[in-house]
Amino acid sequence: MSDSARREGVSRQRHEPPKSVVHRNPEAAWPVRVYRRSVPARLRRAVVARTTPQARARVKQRFARVPSVRLLLGRVRAVWLLRRHPGLFTAADVEVRLVRGVPKAVLVRPGISPLAARDANASAVRAAFEDAGIDYFCVRGRSNTAAVVAVAAEDRAAARRALAETCRMRPGYVCAVDGHRRGRRATRPGFRPGTWRRLAQADVLRVTWYYGAAKGQLTFGPKYGCDIEFWATDGDTLVAPRPNRTAEQVPRADLAVYAPDSLFTALAPADRPLPRVRTRAEFARPGCEDVRFPIDVVYTWVDGHDAQWQRRRAACAGQAYHEEATNAARYLNRDELRYSLRSLSQYAPWVRTVYLVTDDQIPPWLDGSVPNLRVISHKEIFSDPSLLPTFNSHAIESQLHHIDGLSEHFLYFNDDVFLGRPTVPQDFFLAGGLTKFFPSAVLIPPGVPTELDVPVAAAGKNNRVLIEAAFGTVISHKMKHTPHALRRSVLYEIEARFPAQHHATAGHRFRSLDDLSIASSLHHYYAFHTARAVPARLRYAYLDVSHPALAARLATLLARRDRQVFCLNDTVSGEQELDTQQALLAAFLEAYFPVSGPYELSPRRP
Repeated sequence: MSDSARREGVSRQRHEPPKSVVHRNPEAAWPVRVYRRSVPARLRRAVVARTTPQARARVKQRFARVPSVRLLLGRVRAVWLLRRHPGLFTAADVEVRLVRGVPKAVLVRPGISPLAARDANASAVRAAFEDAGIDYFCVRGRSNTAAVVAVAAEDRAAARRALAETCRMRPGYVCAVDGHRRGRRATRPGFRPGTWRRLAQADVLRVTWYYGAAKGQLTFGPKYGCDIEFWATDGDTLVAPRPNRTAEQVPRADLAVYAPDSLFTALAPADRPLPRVRTRAEFARPGCEDVRFPIDVVYTWVDGHDAQWQRRRAACAGQAYHEEATNAARYLNRDELRYSLRSLSQYAPWVRTVYLVTDDQIPPWLDGSVPNLRVISHKEIFSDPSLLPTFNSHAIESQLHHIDGLSEHFLYFNDDVFLGRPTVPQDFFLAGGLTKFFPSAVLIPPGVPTELDVPVAAAGKNNRVLIEAAFGTVISHKMKHTPHALRRSVLYEIEARFPAQHHATAGHRFRSLDDLSIASSLHHYYAFHTARAVPARLRYAYLDVSHPALAARLATLLARRDRQVFCLNDTVSGEQELDTQQALLAAFLEAYFPVSGPYELSPRRP
């Protein structure tokens, strides 16, 4: 199941069956899914070429009004669940939701996150075994989202009884896990005795309590459950039923030890250790694949509606060589930063400190008292104050490594970049310290920079000149709009090796033909040529906000939730398009990231 199980319905009251909300997202409608599965891609492309986005949207909206058999059946089954087990829903935080058309009892938590769901499931399983006096130990499994607890196979029956009792007290679900097969798992109610009889011989069980956000858009399911492995006895040894990351057998007679749960998931938060858990010595030490160095995040942000900023910019007008460099869309504040920060707290809790670099601007909703958040003025990082004010992102990015206290390894985010699924440090860094970069299929144009080049192409050409002069190779690819994994030492080295070009970039108030794109491209190629970076891949989506099919693309992204990173980029929209785009993006971002993050002021705090 996906990290955020897609909701097809949610109850308005705890004792009412869920109502369908599928029509709100036509891309999730069953006729659309059937069309995509059954019609060859070549024919679908032909339909797209011969119709307008508006016409296709109207057809999809009509399809979305047609309820699926699965949805209707799910609603009937939800009524049956409520009537058969009314005692499960007496608590205020339990409600019925349709998860992929199947009714589930969901525990509602206002600030739920992937890590919180994983920890809650694991804690419930450990508590059940401790209350029942069952010996167990935690295992370093292959998943960062599902904890693993091992029990001797001879205690299988006692473990099942303990788990069944816990699932009756708070409605939980269970399924058998095949260690060699990936994909969705159909969970059965753990509060029904028949479920446990069916799974009596399973070597690995996954127990899940479904957790959901209060607004209903997110439900975290089996991906965040807790696996129970039954280890077989072989003489004086316990043998695992499936592979793990550390040890597939342990001495039976060894005593348990305690270690932080942070060792068992790369989602562990940077600001606090997870509670100590019972394990064996083999699993109580870090592995060579663990990223143990701190990782910070740097954002650059601007509020183009700020009157003082507009006056400063007007005083410098007329200096940009290309219209894209001064397009209003480049400076428009659509509240993307709020939701990008929400994505960070949801899907990258391992980040240590967030630095927000601004031209003395602070979003009104931002809670500046959060310990791991620092707002940095341009004045703090530009050693030459005569270069300010600047409205050139290339210039600002050239100074990021001057942030006092910034970690050696950090991620650079634009505010239009979002994490769409749980990520781990290893998605961006190797444990030995190398950074990863994500080349685009789009090529840097040949030749020297000209006034016809958009700023990113001109900067890419300038980067190419430096790399060829230094290393004798020719770079050809732009980079994807992802978080950029950077090292301060590499950035300082670039500044020292190319001082004239570096200082020129810092001095351009608007994007210039002579700019370098240091943080978003040059760093990656320079680090690669000096054996400090490697190319890699992410599940990624780039959405052009000015595209006529924006609504459909947003709906598809929301329905699938299958991208680790996505970017909502806009450089060419005109003033007349902004209101329509704003409405679409605001609804999409609130639906995708409904849980308020720690960086936001409480509604009760002005």
